[in-house]
Amino acid sequence: MNTLHNIWSWCRRYISLTFIAVIAFVLFVLFFNENSIMKSVEYNREIERLKAEIKEYSDTMNHYHSLNARLETDRATMERVVREQYHMQRDNEDVYVFTD
Repeated sequence: MNTLHNIWSWCRRYISLTFIAVIAFVLFVLFFNENSIMKSVEYNREIERLKAEIKEYSDTMNHYHSLNARLETDRATMERVVREQYHMQRDNEDVYVFTD
């Protein structure tokens, strides 16, 4: 009983309504607000995912730009791409297509 009384007197002495309001406000700002820590972490993960996606698409775009430049200048590259992608053949050839 004495321990409970000591706890109660400590709480009455050091915990005030203002202290509880400040703690509630800080908790609200940190966890339940629109700009909370949890939302910030989630947004940062999304930003990192989008940056990786941008890098992937940028690499793909650079590949196709270089392929396009080679197609405009190199006739052998154009012939290779046409044969591979569109299964075109010369008149005296037979083409066999293997699929996985």
